[in-house]
Formats: sequence, C-alpha cells, structure tokens
Amino acid sequence: MKISVITPVYNAEKYITQAVESALQFDEVYEVILVEDQSPDHALEVCKSLAEKYDRVQLFQHPDKGNHGAGASRNLGLEKATGDFIAFLDADDYYLPNRFEAEKELFKKPEVEGVYGALGVHYYSEKAKDQFYSLFGDRLTTVYKKHSPKDVFRGQLGMNGSFGLFSIDALTIRKSALDKKLSTMMKTHLRLHQDTEFLFRLSYYLDLYPGILDQAVAIRGVHESNRITQVDSGKIKPSLSRVMLWEEIKNWSENEPSVSEDIKRHIQRMHRSFQIANNPFLKKWGMIGKYLLLDFKSIRSGLYNINFRKELF
Repeated sequence: MKISVITPVYNAEKYITQAVESALQFDEVYEVILVEDQSPDHALEVCKSLAEKYDRVQLFQHPDKGNHGAGASRNLGLEKATGDFIAFLDADDYYLPNRFEAEKELFKKPEVEGVYGALGVHYYSEKAKDQFYSLFGDRLTTVYKKHSPKDVFRGQLGMNGSFGLFSIDALTIRKSALDKKLSTMMKTHLRLHQDTEFLFRLSYYLDLYPGILDQAVAIRGVHESNRITQVDSGKIKPSLSRVMLWEEIKNWSENEPSVSEDIKRHIQRMHRSFQIANNPFLKKWGMIGKYLLLDFKSIRSGLYNINFRKELF
C-alpha cells in the first residue's frame, strides 16, 4: 500500500507535529501532504521544519498564499497526491497504531473502494473539556455495526434507523475509484460540513466497507481554538450551516438521475426541517402546527404556560 495522507493546516502550530509524526509511524504512508492555509499563528514555520526534517512530508500552499478553508485545502492535497490510497488527517488530530490494520487486509480485495473506522476524542485542556464534553463526551464516533456497502449511504442519511457516523479522519479511499467515480471533490463554498457533504456523495458512488468499529483508529483533538469554537462563539451559526449542507445535498440529488424518489423525498424533508429550525417565524408556526396536529387540547393550556409563551411571543 502507498497511502497519501492529506492534512489541511490552519491555526495548528501546537498540534501539527504530533499529527504528522502519528502518520509517519506507518511504513504504508507514502507521503504526508500538508496544505498550509494562511494560518494566523506560526504553523507555516512548523510545517517548513517538518518538510525539511522528513522526506515523506510535502508542504504546499494555495497559489495566492491565501486562506481558502479546509475544503479547498483538501482538494489541493488531492490534486498533489501520488499514492494509491488516500487518507485524511486534520492538523489537530492524530492516528493510533491500529489505524491501517483493517485496511491492509480489506484492500487486498479489488471490490473494496473505501474503508471506514471509529474515531475517539482527546481534550487538550480542562477548559476545552468543560466547553465541549456535552458535545463529544468520551464516546466513539462510529457506525454501530457492520453494514454492507449498499446500506452505508442510506444509513448516513438516517434512513436505516440507528446507524451511527464515521469521520473523514478514519476513512481510507482507493484513489483510482475516487478519480473515476467522483467528478467533484469537496464543495469549497460550505463554511462547515464540507467533509460531511463529501462523505454523503462518496458513500453513494463508492463501495465503502467497515474496518475497526469497536475501538478508535484515530483521535479527534478538541481545544479552545479549533473550528468548533467558532460555532460555539456564534461566528458560524450551526443551524444555518446545516441548511446549507442539506441544500447542497438536495441540489445534488435532484441532478443525479440514479437517485431514487424515496431518497429524494427524504432529503427534501431533512432540508425543510432545517429551514424551519433556522427561521424563527417558521419555527413558531411549526410549533403551533405540531400542537394542532398532535394535541389540540394542549394549545389552550400551552398559551398560558410561560415557557410556551416565551417561545411563541
């Protein structure tokens, strides 16, 4: 196996060395491609040092040396990759020693186009843990049981009951399948969820197989200055970003002739639900409609309930 590991780098001077060295522990990793995205800290200097120290580390920036986001940075990494397989690693995350154990066996079968595993979590500080424990806990981000490739897309959409999730850090893809079956890589106009949208389309076009699901193969590093803090601080509205995500998925499904009607209807419902959640006016009338449909009697009592009145007025 010759694996290209793609890492977008932004504001990660404290963590990028750990990430790179966690990837270089594997003989199968042919190259680590760093795409520095005009970091406000000293990440570029650290990346230069790593590229000088390790032959397998390559450093790139965007042609204009500007900041273009994680999606565009991963796309540039994909353009530069020369390995037979692609893996991703965020600059503040790291691989565990079992990262490619399942892949080494599964990719011996030509029908296997991708393998996904489980992601753990590490808090770099007590402050980060206090702030984000309710979001991540100590749980694995994983698919709950082994599914056939044909079920993965529906499972991610929430159409197969309790399916679970896998992360891009725990995914490995056969590059020839990616180049052949995906005409568009990550959507660069999405501020958040570029990877989620990419994984949806990827699981539709490629046959993805489960690897190690009951223990972590990579670790999500959580700290005060990574991307999720922008959501928490209000710089990025999570509800709006989800509307944009499902808008993108809806547009894709409507323009992909092979998508079935039941999938299109499900995607439309998901898109509509997030539109309502992001629109205060629609949210209030949606709540009234819910009461009217499910429990007309509670409307009367609800109007005199202080919490209901705060929501409504």
